[in-house]
Amino acid sequence: MFRSHQRFFIVVGVLIALLLLLSLLYMFGMAVFEGKQRSFWQALQWAAGTTSTTGYSLDTSWQHPVMVVFVVLAQFMGVTLIFMVLPLYLIPLLEERFETKLPNEATQARDHVVIFDYGPTVATLISELENAGIATVIIDEDESEARHLLALGHQVIFGSLDEGVLAKANLPQARALIANGSDDRNAATILAARQLGYAGEILALVEDPYHRQPMILAGATGAYTPRHVLGAALAARASQKVSPTVSGIAHLGGKLQVAEVRITRDSELAGRTLAEAALGRHAGVTVIGQWVGGRLITPPAPEMRLEAGGILILAGNDESIRNFTGACAGARRLCRDGPFVIAGGGEVGRKVAQLLTDCGEQTLLIDSRAGPRVDLVGNVLDTQVLEKAGVKNAQAVVLALSADAAALFSTVILKDLAPDVPVIARVNIAENVERLYGAGADFALSISQVSGQLLALRLLGKESVAVDHELQVIKVSTRGLESHHPKSHELREKTGCSMVAVGRGDDLLVEFGDDFTIRPDDAIYLCGSASAVQNFYRLFPQH
Repeated sequence: MFRSHQRFFIVVGVLIALLLLLSLLYMFGMAVFEGKQRSFWQALQWAAGTTSTTGYSLDTSWQHPVMVVFVVLAQFMGVTLIFMVLPLYLIPLLEERFETKLPNEATQARDHVVIFDYGPTVATLISELENAGIATVIIDEDESEARHLLALGHQVIFGSLDEGVLAKANLPQARALIANGSDDRNAATILAARQLGYAGEILALVEDPYHRQPMILAGATGAYTPRHVLGAALAARASQKVSPTVSGIAHLGGKLQVAEVRITRDSELAGRTLAEAALGRHAGVTVIGQWVGGRLITPPAPEMRLEAGGILILAGNDESIRNFTGACAGARRLCRDGPFVIAGGGEVGRKVAQLLTDCGEQTLLIDSRAGPRVDLVGNVLDTQVLEKAGVKNAQAVVLALSADAAALFSTVILKDLAPDVPVIARVNIAENVERLYGAGADFALSISQVSGQLLALRLLGKESVAVDHELQVIKVSTRGLESHHPKSHELREKTGCSMVAVGRGDDLLVEFGDDFTIRPDDAIYLCGSASAVQNFYRLFPQH
């Protein structure tokens, strides 16, 4: 603040000195070259009018060339002063002097979470903490960012580590410290906090995975690499080999399959409710969920509308699924022979490619520059590059681009070029997730969501941000269900589980007519989320 005051007085002093100099020179010039006497106050009035570009009231013309040149130079000096010097120096100083003073301490905070350095990676976490009633104190070294956060209503401290800002955040009373800067700044933050005697939780968001252990050695209690987790989540959504949509299918011996089927915009099913479609009665398949706008709707209620562009998760035997896709126009199974096309050869894209390759999937990585794992060099916004990559026959396209705008436009291009191919995309800013769904993406995930999940899980003891959904198939006894039709117990309504198959001897039954009844020696196979499975066990205890 002292330096700011000093600069202000220097600028004002220079302006006063300039006016005095011009006034004295004008008095001298008028007396010597024009033969006219001017008082100091008249000269000062001329100098002020010239430098402010407001014009003259006393002298408007001059005869001697020296005076003409002097006046012209003074006019240019005035224009320069108005349009360059004042905006660059004086106005910013005045704004700095009179604008809201940024806080430099938070001594009253209690049981709060201190976040060093704001960024997209912690945006979701801050919302989660605030929703849980936990205060946050954000330390930021960037003045404009700090003012922006203050305007949004966040508790902010403006300052740097070198100025001892951690000591002003009431760190001893904090529940945790989040280090969200560059890896070297994070290490400095952790060491400074421990030097101050802080013994609480310190969580670091790490850019380089090789820096995780050094962060722990520096004093962090947890170190996370959100980009790697983001890559894993995208790969899991792309391929069931990485993370199956439904776990537990294996113990059915291949007799029951789970398939994802897209409902196209021209499909006869689009817009109809599940009850109206009557898929189980007509096709012998069970709908266990629907992906719409990145959200998995399960269990599907009878009034659930089959959305154009949505993806149904069906359970049934191979024949019933083939019959369904063959009989229903505009219902296309998401199963192709082509590779998984990954756009973006950065850390996230390489992680996706690695996980898919390790699972035996074929991948093709596109990037604008040659590099590790890059199979095709080109611009993903170029349709010729996309066609060369074979996106029309791809099993899915994963957009792991660093720029959100490129991800949005790529999605639009892909939906025009290959409308049935699933598009799975990453973004940096959480607000752009909904925009991606609006552009036609089937699944979108932000780095902020991933970081929020990782940190909320550690701090709140719960998974606050879901990045993936998995259903389970369980085998249960007929206890409490025998001699009845499955629907008579309203399993879906009461538990959230769907009956997908009944084992009877060596047969696996997937179709249940109106006269179907459960026998005591049957084996029942249910599908549902983890919470739905727990609901079933609570209502129908097993031996």
